Amino acid sequence: MRDVSQKVSTLRTAMAKAILRVSPDTIEQIKKGTLPKGNPLEVARVAAVQAAKNTSQIIPYCHPLPIDYVGVEFHLDEDFIEIETTVKAIYKTGVEMEALTAASVAALTIYDMAKMVDDLMQIESVTLMSKTGGKSDYQADSAGATRKAAVLTLSDSISRNKGEDVSGKILLAALEEQGFQVIEYAVLPDDESEIVPAVRRICDELKADLLLTTGGTGLSPRDNTPEALKRLIERELPGISEALRAYGQERNSFSMLSRGLAGLRDKTIIVALPGSPSAAQDGVKVLFPVVNHAFKMLAGQGHKHSHSHDKGRGNESVQSKH
Repeated sequence: MRDVSQKVSTLRTAMAKAILRVSPDTIEQIKKGTLPKGNPLEVARVAAVQAAKNTSQIIPYCHPLPIDYVGVEFHLDEDFIEIETTVKAIYKTGVEMEALTAASVAALTIYDMAKMVDDLMQIESVTLMSKTGGKSDYQADSAGATRKAAVLTLSDSISRNKGEDVSGKILLAALEEQGFQVIEYAVLPDDESEIVPAVRRICDELKADLLLTTGGTGLSPRDNTPEALKRLIERELPGISEALRAYGQERNSFSMLSRGLAGLRDKTIIVALPGSPSAAQDGVKVLFPVVNHAFKMLAGQGHKHSHSHDKGRGNESVQSKH
């Protein structure tokens, strides 16, 4: 199985569709409830729900998921049955296989219950219609002109060449991977007299879109980063620091001791991360690609919205949600 332990849990949704071709007579028997084995739609509905919840037991590389919702709809046309399944889970990986498995098993269940009266049935297709909740949701948010970023490593020892700046290099690599132009990188002692002018220059003169700092967020007498940044931040972004600590807490119980913070100075997003390499790696996983959407908000473009559309079907449909 693929390691998803470092991924961020989000609401994942997937919709799948299966088409089962049947004879017109079979459609009529289903509508009238005269099939020898009873109503196949009711049984297929339960089978689809069970299939979604047990997909990891059927398909080896699927992760066990905490399924939160399974919806099943049947649409009966003249000579085919369309099965639509919707699956939702708040987790680290998508639910497209759960939706596809649910649709497949529902089609097979109907096939099994109607095969004695219709030996020409055929499952024509099983298709993934849509999925949301992963990184692909944010591709449009990060598209467009190259944005500018800066990294400040705040450490007394590293600034005196007594250690290697591993965390700063992790952040630099992540920013480049995300398509940012890194316009400033510096290692400074954790001293307000040096942090404040450096941050002012990056925000006010260089007009960076994003400033990431690493180090100086703990409890030692020389951890001065939060105090320095509070002098400069005009609007706090508490949700970012809350998300960083929540993510870290699930992996390292010491994360609750971090005093990292985030906020805005004009249109520069400032995020203070702890100094350890693992914290820098965790921070990157939490921030990207979601934080890219903040730049659209700063430009006045707001949030994107999802809309439900009436499919306008004229045929008979049966819906079930569990």
